[in-house]
Amino acid sequence: MNPANWLSRAARLWPGAPALLRGETVVADYATFQARAARFGGWLREAGVRPGDRVALFAPNRADYLVVLYGTWMLGAAAVPINAKLHPREVAWMLEHSGAGVVVTDRNGAEGLAQAGVRIVDLDAGLPAGEPLEGCREMAGDSLAWLFYTSGTTGRPKGVQITCGNIMAMVAGYLADVDAVQRADVSLYAAPMSHGAGLYNFMYVIRGARHLVPESGGFDPREIFELGERVGNLCLFAAPTMVRRMTDLARAAGLTGEGIRTVIYGGGPMYVADIIEAVDLMGPRFVQIYGQGECPMCITALPREMVADRDHPDWRARLGSVGFAQANCEVRVVNREGEPVPTGESGEICARGAGVMSGYWQNPEATAETLKDGWLWTGDMGALSEDGFLTLQDRSKDLIISGGTNIYPREVEECLLTHPAVAEASVIGRPDPEWGEVVVACVVRAGTCSEAELDSHCLDRIARFKRPKVYAFVDALPKNAYGKVLKTELRSEYGS
Repeated sequence: MNPANWLSRAARLWPGAPALLRGETVVADYATFQARAARFGGWLREAGVRPGDRVALFAPNRADYLVVLYGTWMLGAAAVPINAKLHPREVAWMLEHSGAGVVVTDRNGAEGLAQAGVRIVDLDAGLPAGEPLEGCREMAGDSLAWLFYTSGTTGRPKGVQITCGNIMAMVAGYLADVDAVQRADVSLYAAPMSHGAGLYNFMYVIRGARHLVPESGGFDPREIFELGERVGNLCLFAAPTMVRRMTDLARAAGLTGEGIRTVIYGGGPMYVADIIEAVDLMGPRFVQIYGQGECPMCITALPREMVADRDHPDWRARLGSVGFAQANCEVRVVNREGEPVPTGESGEICARGAGVMSGYWQNPEATAETLKDGWLWTGDMGALSEDGFLTLQDRSKDLIISGGTNIYPREVEECLLTHPAVAEASVIGRPDPEWGEVVVACVVRAGTCSEAELDSHCLDRIARFKRPKVYAFVDALPKNAYGKVLKTELRSEYGS
């Protein structure tokens, strides 16, 4: 089923209902939202985009973000939302790899992608409109709807193929185990719409609810509290570091979270002490989910009543978990041979269900490595309790999560190694109270270079948020007999 049908349905049922808001200002009702999407889809058709083609979206959060997505789907094309914080060189590679013939961006993005060889739409100049599409192109359950680029463990990101069927499974899991959605609710987009926050738009379109992009365009905890008080019924997705900042402000300013109905947190480890304090200050507004791009937002959930529960004998252990398998997903923990391990023992987390991706775009080798016998091998280590609660214990792929954003060390290492004065580099994460983790680069120099020079080198090649915050210049990297860098030793020395 084409997800754009949900928008057409909402426009028929509630044409005058407020749909898109910039701050407190309504910029489109549902009839207008649908009409704009149809006109943009018509322009795409006139520009030569065909069903099944890819349309990239490289822009920060804004009210017309959803118009672009739904116009793309109305045509039967696939959206390629790209993290707005990425470097233009990284974006250019994704455009080439995805085969996107059009990229919708803002003025800054248009300048950086001038040489990318694709047709550029500058949102700051206005969204183009063509003869409106009549109805939505039919899309099957296995049709590609959203091509999500992960950070890559092999130096290049992988394109996760999220199908219409995957989206329907995510919606079902959300409504069954995460949160109910009513027409009076407001989806607040404070986290990037290119990622989980954007994926959570569907439930609100289905209900004819509102979609609000803050005036700041991003995450400002004071702005969120003020919007809660003035608009009400706010629901948002937030990384644990965002929850921490909201808690700090609530404590300092005596705020209770009035008007904020639901905060769904995920994308990184949440410290038990932090969520306890958040609930103590703001009440039962918090829901935890666990997922990844390959099974978007729909592996496990810990509903608000369990996050807030202090009476169950195992409440603290449950709060330290990521919850139980969502209704649309099976979860098991296995050893290297793929055999389930006993309850309570550690192994790799595997997931199976309608939410699991169809595979990686143009990467059959990575697909075969990750999808085995219908199971998604997540690369995360964990353990299941007797009553089915999953606790994360480690990340087998050395993933660094900073501010809720995934950073793979290999990308940063390869960037550093292009500097002529860097002989070797190994990147690890260091715990940080604000960001969750920060990037630390351990560097063996082949010549003279300073932290400032390496910082400038990284800024020219990768996104700002990926660059190391700390540099440790070492004489040699610790290695085992096979020459593999022992990151455990580096973490012991430089990771705390």
